[in-house]
Amino acid sequence: MSGGRVAPPPPGGSPGPYAALVDEMLRRHGLRVRRWRTTRSGIAVLLRHADGRMDRWIESCYPRGPVSLAIFLHEIAHHAIGLGRYRPRCLEEWHAWRWAVDEMRARGIAPNAAVERRMRAALMHAVDRGRRAGMRRIPALLRPFDRADPSARPVQAADGDGHHARGT
Repeated sequence: MSGGRVAPPPPGGSPGPYAALVDEMLRRHGLRVRRWRTTRSGIAVLLRHADGRMDRWIESCYPRGPVSLAIFLHEIAHHAIGLGRYRPRCLEEWHAWRWAVDEMRARGIAPNAAVERRMRAALMHAVDRGRRAGMRRIPALLRPFDRADPSARPVQAADGDGHHARGT
């Protein structure tokens, strides 16, 4: 596929402030949107056919604000960095989130606290899934997101009583 097939924005609203960015990212990375999701979730897929063809697509929420933009860019990132390039899988998740946040910053879009919370929650979930799958060694980049090792987690802001809030 030489260029991305641009899916129209989901029905029921205007394209939003990121329409040009959506078109650019899909074209630049030769991707298509299989379906716009109504939830803040996504998936990046690379299908290799027996005849050598490859289909590269994503499903994502349509970007209308910073969090949905970060999720969209995160799915683009899996293709941009290469699906399966990093092992274990949770390390690929870290690189995809880093790519998405870096892309936002490069375009003058500051990732807000909600984006940071979403990224942290997603990485904690990825490490949890890795542990459930039998992963024993957590890569150093992911230790702050390992619920099994609370001492490795970054310090949260203190509440009014001087206790540290525990992030999710």
